[in-house]
Amino acid sequence: MKKIYIVLFLILLYSCNGFHNLKSVKFNGLAQGTFYSITYYEKNGINYKTQIDSILKNFDKSVSIYDSTSLISKINKNDTTVVLDNYFIEIFNKAEQISEKTNGAFDITVAPLVNAWGFGFKNKSDIDSSLIDSLLKFTGYKLVSIKKNKIIKKDFRIILDFNAIAKGYSVDVIGKFLESKGIENYIVDIGGEVFAKGRKTNNKKWKIGIEKPAKTKFDKQKIKAEINLENKAVATSGNYRNYYENNGERYSHIINPKTGYPVKNNLISATVFADNCFFADAYATAFMVMGLEKTKKILSKNKKLDAYLIYSDKNGDIKTYTTKGIKDIVKLLNC
Repeated sequence: MKKIYIVLFLILLYSCNGFHNLKSVKFNGLAQGTFYSITYYEKNGINYKTQIDSILKNFDKSVSIYDSTSLISKINKNDTTVVLDNYFIEIFNKAEQISEKTNGAFDITVAPLVNAWGFGFKNKSDIDSSLIDSLLKFTGYKLVSIKKNKIIKKDFRIILDFNAIAKGYSVDVIGKFLESKGIENYIVDIGGEVFAKGRKTNNKKWKIGIEKPAKTKFDKQKIKAEINLENKAVATSGNYRNYYENNGERYSHIINPKTGYPVKNNLISATVFADNCFFADAYATAFMVMGLEKTKKILSKNKKLDAYLIYSDKNGDIKTYTTKGIKDIVKLLNC
């Protein structure tokens, strides 16, 4: 027993010393119309910002709706010569899987509705029920497919939008790149979608915050909870920052693909934990569409997902719901 103990102690000591010999590298930049921030530990302190910027630029050329020359922009303009790349195909296929599992709450064809309500890349339309009904005719993930590396639309008016899933996917892409360089301890944050691998050099987990829902989008940001993250992805979707008011009524940017209207339920924000950021990102949006009770049902059946949900009860009081798998890593703050 003593020999085993000594061997284990030496292994731990060696590992610890090796870990502390790693050099910290930090940098940030722009991608997908938002900010990114990356921190990692590498034995020689090599800075991979140039390579990562190149990867993110190529990624935007595939799936960014803000780039008029990207593949997705050309597809939305019905350019039939477009041949899809691996980024596009993988995002499309995984998005379809999530749409199936959420019964259409997540849908990459919701862009025309998002645009009509003034939250997309076009000016707001004059909304009435007839307009919504007309847009719903070409909204639905089952109306589009991939065949021989090309998009097949059942209606030329279909517009694709990967915004609710692309940031999460790009986080995973950058994570894989870092791991290909032998980096085992890192945190990648692209527009608030995060994946943390390993730990910091002080052997502590990575720490991130969950925002406290604001009463208005102009309120100063406050932290509702702290998360100690290790080998997990996390993404948050909420309805309290991106909205507008008309005649005293608030309209959220999150649109229900089935009804065509902004969601109205008691779920204020959904923070989702998963093994990869792609699923965390997409499910966070889907949960906001589904509402609290339906979200709980999904979480009870899918043990690979955890969530921290903020909602309002029937009296309008703010409440939280935390799945068992993350109770030990989420710390509520008094603020």
